[in-house]
Amino acid sequence: MRLMPISKCLPGMRLAKNIYNEDGMVLLAVNVELTQRLIDRLFSHGLDYVYISDPRTDDIVLEEMISDETRNKAIVEVRNTFRKVTENAHKRGAVSYYDMGRKFRDIMKMMIDDLSTHRGAMVMLNNMNIKDDYLFQHSVNVGIYAIMLGISFGYSRENLETLGLGALLHDIGKMKVPLEILRKPGSLTDAEFEEMKNHTVYGFQLLKDEPNVPLLSAHCALQHHERMNGSGYPRGLHDVDINEFARWVGLVDSYDAMTTTRVYRRPLLPHEAMEQLFTGSATLYDQSQIALFRDKIAIYPLGIAVKLNTGEQGIVSKLNIAIPHRPVVRVLQDEGGRNLKEPYEIDLSTKLSVLISEVGEIQIGDELPDLSIPMLF
Repeated sequence: MRLMPISKCLPGMRLAKNIYNEDGMVLLAVNVELTQRLIDRLFSHGLDYVYISDPRTDDIVLEEMISDETRNKAIVEVRNTFRKVTENAHKRGAVSYYDMGRKFRDIMKMMIDDLSTHRGAMVMLNNMNIKDDYLFQHSVNVGIYAIMLGISFGYSRENLETLGLGALLHDIGKMKVPLEILRKPGSLTDAEFEEMKNHTVYGFQLLKDEPNVPLLSAHCALQHHERMNGSGYPRGLHDVDINEFARWVGLVDSYDAMTTTRVYRRPLLPHEAMEQLFTGSATLYDQSQIALFRDKIAIYPLGIAVKLNTGEQGIVSKLNIAIPHRPVVRVLQDEGGRNLKEPYEIDLSTKLSVLISEVGEIQIGDELPDLSIPMLF
C-alpha cells in the first residue's frame, strides 16, 4: 500500500484500507475503486490521506496500534459528550454530566490496553476517518499520542489514565465558545481571539468537579496552551509552573493540529511538523518531551513517496525505530526517471551518504502526477 494525500488521488485508484464515518461505520471499504465523485466527497469532508493499493507496494502493511473498535467508540463518545455541552452552554447554573468520567475511564482503559501491546512501535499518521467535525477526531488523536508517550516515559497505569483523560478532554471548553467564532474560516478579531482563549478556562470549569475526572486532568484543559517562556494563556505560566501532563498535551495538541487539514491551510507532513516543534524547543515546549516525541513518531510514514539525493524515487517500506529519520526505501524509479521492473530497497540507516531530499507524491510511474514537497531539513 502507499500513502497519498486525498487531494492527489486519481480516479481508478483502489483503497487499501477502510474509511470510516463519524459514527465508526465503514463508509468506503478496502478495494473500492475511487471515482472523481468519491474523491471530491472525501476531500469535502476533510479527509487528509488515504492508503492506495499498488502491486509494487502491496506487501507494505500498516500495523494498527489501536483497534478500530476502540478508536471509533472513543470518537462517538467524544462527539456525544461535546454536543451535550453545547446544548447546555446557555443554561443557567452548573450542569453536571454525571457519568462522563466513568464512560471516558472505560474508553481510556481500552486505549491503554491496545497501546500497551505496541510499546516498541512508532506512531503513524493515521487520519482515515471522515471529519464532520475536526474537534472530535483531533481529541482522540491527542489522547492516543499522549498515552503512547506516557507509556514510553514510564508512567504508572493510574498516571496514564489521568494523562489520557486530560488529553481526550483538553478541548471540551471549545463547546462553550460561540459557533461563529469556533468555525470562522478567516482571522479572528482581537475580541474573538480573547473569547477563543477562554476555552481553556471553560474546560477547567466543566471538568474540575466531575466525578471520576482527576483534578490533574482538568488542569490539562486549563494549561495546554501555556508555553515554557510564558507566552501562552490563560495565565502566562512559565516552565515548571506548567503541569507536566499539560505540557505533554500542549505538545501533541500542536502536532496534531499542524498535521490535519484546516479551512485556512493544508496539513503539514510529519517531518515538517516536527521541524516546527523543534523551532519552539525550550522556548515553547519542553525540550526533553520533544526529544521523546521525535523518537516515537514515524517522521516518514510507511507508504509515503520520497525522492533521494541520488535521484532515485520510491516508497518508505520499513521503519528504523532506533533512527526514525532514516527508514528503508523501496526504489521504484532510477535516477534517470525510468520505472524499474525489479524494485530494490535501500536501508538509509546503513547508507549514510544517501538522504531523503523530497517527500510527497512524486512522479513514480506514469499514473502519478508530479506533486513533490521540498524537504525542510
